[in-house]
Amino acid sequence: MLNQEQIKKIIPQREPFLMIDEVENYLPGESCTAYKKVRKEEYYFKGHFPGNPIMPGVLIVESLAQTGAVAILSMEENKGKNALFGGIDKLRFKKQVVPGDTLKLEVKIIKRKGPIGIGEAIATVDGKVAAKGELTFAIV
Repeated sequence: MLNQEQIKKIIPQREPFLMIDEVENYLPGESCTAYKKVRKEEYYFKGHFPGNPIMPGVLIVESLAQTGAVAILSMEENKGKNALFGGIDKLRFKKQVVPGDTLKLEVKIIKRKGPIGIGEAIATVDGKVAAKGELTFAIV
């Protein structure tokens, strides 16, 4: 299990944009499972949406991307580098994420060629799919 301070040693994101709270397990270059506790105090709930707070889908995707970044940037040859979005494919949102939910974020690296790769990503809440798709990344 990695806490946020340990996660920050692998990926460059920082508050308020560090979107994962802990990593349950990871295999460098292969996979990562992380968690995001969705708190009512999150900055984005002030405007998305007042009286009906829903976590923006793009932030669910960012949480998944950061999870995948832990897997890819924990490789020795990628230490100190950054992983950028190259594309988002086949992504579907299936469930709203609201304050009090805990997102389970799972990314499996399914393809890599040089600095480019694809991760199969799934976010769930209580075992129900919230978002699922493929994320393309570029290591820079």
